[in-house]
Amino acid sequence: MAGRLRSRGLEVDVGLVEAGALLHDIGRGRTHDANHSAVGGRMIRELGLPEELARIVDRHIGAGIPAAEARKLGLPKGVYMPETLEEKLVAYADKLVCGSRVVDIGVTIDDFASRLGAGHPAIQRLRGLHEEMSGLLGDVKGF
Repeated sequence: MAGRLRSRGLEVDVGLVEAGALLHDIGRGRTHDANHSAVGGRMIRELGLPEELARIVDRHIGAGIPAAEARKLGLPKGVYMPETLEEKLVAYADKLVCGSRVVDIGVTIDDFASRLGAGHPAIQRLRGLHEEMSGLLGDVKGF
């Protein structure tokens, strides 16, 4: 997807996206709850890897988690909403994979609704991220 965006004239650090895609769940080695993103971001920083990579790891959960929700979830103080194109790409791509299968965004939306409740704000954020990325990428089938 990063290569596709570059071919469409957008500035995107493909290497950073690749590294983020590989390491975004590194915190799952220590925990499997929402805190895995913050734990992973801390691990990346402790390894001396770039801050841009740590932010991808911090911000990939859900379609981002705003500060008030992060506090309710018990996450450490921080920013959990993807801001850069690279952060958004990794967060979005993560929602298009279930286990080892590539899935339609509808599958993830249905999963969010069943786990969080149909009216949960995370679903609207996910739809917004999908609309933004679809607008930039065009047809996302096949990724």
